Amino acid sequence: MKKYITFILFISAITLTACAQQTPKAETAKTSNNEIIQALQSGGHIVYFRHAETEKDYADQVDAVMGDCSTQRSLSEKGWKDAKAIGKAFEEFAIPIQKVYSSQYCRAWQTADLAFGSYDKKADLNFIPAEEFTDEQMEQMRKSVWPYVTKVPKEGKNIIIVGHDDLFEAASGIYPEPQGIGYVLKPDGENFEIIGNVLPNQWTKL
Repeated sequence: MKKYITFILFISAITLTACAQQTPKAETAKTSNNEIIQALQSGGHIVYFRHAETEKDYADQVDAVMGDCSTQRSLSEKGWKDAKAIGKAFEEFAIPIQKVYSSQYCRAWQTADLAFGSYDKKADLNFIPAEEFTDEQMEQMRKSVWPYVTKVPKEGKNIIIVGHDDLFEAASGIYPEPQGIGYVLKPDGENFEIIGNVLPNQWTKL
């Protein structure tokens, strides 16, 4: 009986390990906002922002036309204010930025524009055009965003990504809520560690 229980536990451990490899679940370190600011001032991090708040929240990627903002969700007044507050905080704290990447969706590049002024649009940061994603599609999005969230910035610099919820969840196992939240990642070229996050209304309080 003892050998049988040991065998079951061994098989269970293998199963849990396999599941963790297929669906990564990153943990967010309990880091204070002041520690986050100091870390960003030193460089070497990636900040993944989910775009700022929109007027409505729905799966517009099914019918969205890139380059036509009328077919997509638009930022709300609060979203505009939050994006500007993020940019002001980065400027006031002299946080060094190497590059800003944005998806091609209007709500993402508008967030990047309001906060940082300059940015590069990347199709790799876009949704797959489906309302409900299959496991295969989530894996496809994970592979698409992975080079961006694991890239090590130049010494003393940080990389900013303005993207979407499902791509971040595909990469980390964490659903980023609410809109406008920023997750601070420490990449090593192959993987990343989440050291903390900042809510959109916290930047003005830092």
